Order: sequence, then C-alpha cells, then structure tokens
Amino acid sequence: MLTPDSGLIIRKITRWLVLKVGIVSDTHNNLKNCNKIVELFNEAAVDRVIHTGDITQAKTLEVFSHLEAPMWGVFGNNDIGERESLVNAASGFGFEFFDPPLTLNWAGRHVVVVHDPLELQMIDTKEFNVVLHGHTHRQVISFEGGRLTFNPGECAGFMTGYNAVGVLDLITMDTTILNF
Repeated sequence: MLTPDSGLIIRKITRWLVLKVGIVSDTHNNLKNCNKIVELFNEAAVDRVIHTGDITQAKTLEVFSHLEAPMWGVFGNNDIGERESLVNAASGFGFEFFDPPLTLNWAGRHVVVVHDPLELQMIDTKEFNVVLHGHTHRQVISFEGGRLTFNPGECAGFMTGYNAVGVLDLITMDTTILNF
C-alpha cells in the first residue's frame, strides 16, 4: 500500500543508487548564489553533488551543509591558500574533497573530475564515461567517443554575468542546466 511517505522511501533508495548528480563549479565564495544552489539541488532531489573546484573559503562549505545530498569535489587553483580550512570544513560537514583527478564509479559509470581541463592531458580519458571540469567559467556539454564532457559553467557570475549549475542523470546521460 502506498502512503504519503512512500516517495521519501523511494527517494532514499534512489539516493543509494546514485542516479542524479548535481554539478557545481567556480562558486568563488559567492554565498548568495551558493544558497540558491542548495535550493536548486534540493528541489531537483539530486543523489550526490560534485564541486569541480574554486570554492575559495570554508564558509562556502557551511552553506553547502544544507544540501540534502552528500558532496564530493576537487580543489581548484583558487583554493590553494585556503586548503587547510577547506579540508577541515569539508571533513566537519561529511564532504570529501581531493586533489584532482578524482575518479568515481557510480551507477556503472566511470567518472573523472578535475578543475582545470588542462589536467585532463595527464590522464587517459578513454576509460571514463563522464569527464567533469570547471575553471573556464564556460558551459561545455559534448559527447565524443561515447564520453560526456560536462562543465555547467560558473555560478559566481564574475566572468560571464550569468549563473548556472548542472544535473546529470547517470543512467540516461542526460544533462540539465539550471540557470539562476
């Protein structure tokens, strides 16, 4: 028998399977936008969130602690000076951040995460189904050789004047850009 709470049970099972991933990059400590990102990802019911770098300050991770999904990520070039505080904050909120490349195997997909796309030159990307990066502040959605390369663009609004995050369905490989 289905009850009003049945959706919550299904959602928890879905979260365990990791089907929908929220992708965010280059937040550059824009706390107002980070609050909006939390709202967007929670509304989208993502199972995991990946940050592709340039968080810049630990207080940004405090805002992300309101996500209903766990967060993984890599450090970007603007995270170097704050690395220790970012590591401590990430650990305190149950997030996991690494030096790039970060490799994940979710829903049968092999995912690699870097900050700067130039870091991809040091790895054989042929073994990955999904390549995620940031740094350029520009959207990239391309399929080549059965591999998705995805950068939702920036969400600090500094370079392009618009803000966006992405959602990736790991089963269908569909991407959605959420502009705000």
